[in-house]
Amino acid sequence: MRTMSETPQKDRPWVMRTYAGHSTAEASNELYRGNLAKGQTGLSVAFDLPTQTGYDPDDALSRGEVGKVGVPVPHLGEMRKLFDQIPLTEMNTSMTINATAMWLLAMYQVVAEEQNPEATPEEVAAQLAGTTQNDIIKEYLSRGTYVFPPEHSLRLISDMISYTVNQIPKWNPINICSYHLQEAGATPTQEIAYALSTAIAVLDAVKDSGQVSEEDFERTVGRISFFVNAGVRFVEEMCKMRAFVELWDEITRERYGVQDPKMRRFRYGVQVNSLGLTEAQPENNVQRIVLEMLAVTLSKGARARAVQLPAWNEALGLPRPWDQQWSLRLQQVLAFESDLLEYDDLFDGSPVVEAKVNELIEGAKAEMDRVQAMGGAIAAVDSGYMKQELVSSHAARRARVESGEEVIVGVNKYETTEPSPLTADLDTAIMTADPGAEQAAKDSVEAWKAQRDQSEVDAALERLAVDAKSGTNLMEATLAAARAGATTGEWAGTLRGVFGEFRAPTGVAGAVGVAEAGEELATVRDAVKSTGEELGGRLRLLVGKPGLDGHSNGAEQVAVRARDAGFEVVYQGIRLTPEQIVAAAVAEDVHCVGLSILSGSHMELVPSVLEGLREAGMSDVPVIVGGIIPDKDARELLESGVAAVYTPKDYGLTEIMGGIVDVIRRANDLS
Repeated sequence: MRTMSETPQKDRPWVMRTYAGHSTAEASNELYRGNLAKGQTGLSVAFDLPTQTGYDPDDALSRGEVGKVGVPVPHLGEMRKLFDQIPLTEMNTSMTINATAMWLLAMYQVVAEEQNPEATPEEVAAQLAGTTQNDIIKEYLSRGTYVFPPEHSLRLISDMISYTVNQIPKWNPINICSYHLQEAGATPTQEIAYALSTAIAVLDAVKDSGQVSEEDFERTVGRISFFVNAGVRFVEEMCKMRAFVELWDEITRERYGVQDPKMRRFRYGVQVNSLGLTEAQPENNVQRIVLEMLAVTLSKGARARAVQLPAWNEALGLPRPWDQQWSLRLQQVLAFESDLLEYDDLFDGSPVVEAKVNELIEGAKAEMDRVQAMGGAIAAVDSGYMKQELVSSHAARRARVESGEEVIVGVNKYETTEPSPLTADLDTAIMTADPGAEQAAKDSVEAWKAQRDQSEVDAALERLAVDAKSGTNLMEATLAAARAGATTGEWAGTLRGVFGEFRAPTGVAGAVGVAEAGEELATVRDAVKSTGEELGGRLRLLVGKPGLDGHSNGAEQVAVRARDAGFEVVYQGIRLTPEQIVAAAVAEDVHCVGLSILSGSHMELVPSVLEGLREAGMSDVPVIVGGIIPDKDARELLESGVAAVYTPKDYGLTEIMGGIVDVIRRANDLS
């Protein structure tokens, strides 16, 4: 028993990160060094969408996307700038990168070698610590930055894991992500089941590849890490984490025969739920973030190893450095001012917690059995099963919010508010990405190509293609391409030529929408039907995702509710050029085009669609836009000819459907 005079022994705090990166490598480097000076203990790098999907800044698909949701890194020179004056052998770096994870890890390793010329490459690699996200299955299900078909993506992941286990032993080569599954609508049971099914698919692939010896396989299992979401229902979320811990211990022990308890430990980092952050009364987001942080820190036996918190204003736009500092200070107050780290697990022996954990485990096991019966996670992606289940779960959640069954303070209840000084000037309450970032990145690629040895690049890329066809581990060829000076687009383009590309199922066709039509939806259905009859046929709505933004959750929910409202819906999934969207609008002779853009590229992509429709003789077809769109941009879009703009505060999907009918009627001069 501890006496009053004793100083309690505190646990070490978790690694504290801020997910950051924007505009240019130089600007992001300045941000990283500033955050480290404020007490951040690890880096979490956000890459822009062209980097994540394997395109150079000068590619047509990159238009409007460069530097928007992260930092562009098209070649080794930009990676050097990104980590200038940051000693990589002393850093713990998390890189949110998936399809191109192998390429970014290779450039990171080469920069570390250049920082330490006195050491051998092997000695440098042995000192590197950090994580590459590298979970491609959740990209097919929720986030959309996949490139290659599932089997080839799994091969890249297996190659990376096999390489790092032997060459970069302190590196986590994969961060299996349930985070994005929750944002796509997953219940806690689905989140556990689909993440662990992914882990099984990955470990089975590594085992089958024969690249890791039986003796090294325990270490391989021990380097698997997870990236988890925590919502505001923090008791349930804490129980979810305890369920993850128990199930992972069971799977690694019984399926893979791992004997060392340390190698069976569920090692996870977390970013708490950005989906639950609101545009309305955004100051409420601070207490949401704190509650979500408690879910992954209160239980010692299931505590996160690394935590990164979103900023209060992320539903409004890009957070400023001060906003990110506020989120970092939330972590520091909990870790260093409170007594949380002085005690053993607070929930051991609780019958309430035990019952909830057991309920989650039983539900997750049943869902995992369903996935395994289909042939595992890859088969469940190919069939569209997991995607369809997530879209249905998300639709059910949206329906609960709209009905008021699920309360969101400031959104569907307690909406009366005093004016907020935090948002008195919305144009300065968020940061604007550098408008010159795209041209700067294009110039950088042009200058980089002019100074490199092209014959050396060609030889390195040829080797990459040969190894891809032969089944050789691709990490060495990728390192050679990085050292030779290849670009991100060239590396990915070479592998596209061998592996091909992939378009994941949308999950919309088989998703369950609104089970029962209430009065509001019935009224909208009548309006859709009668307007269609006036125009001589069924109303057709095109839901389009221009650019590289893969966050399709909103577009999918709009498509499902539009179908429930009686529209004929045209939805072709993500990653379309404005030209492809216009072509689809012409081919399907639609009555309205709805564009969903969450990457901040609306001011570049929407005008391109409007211009394309005008050139196609369809200027009378109204265009509506949804996404994270600041007020100033919304006003400009409306002035340019957009019929309506919807942002996160517009949560009522049925109300939006009614608005679309009104837009169509006005465009066709119907009373």
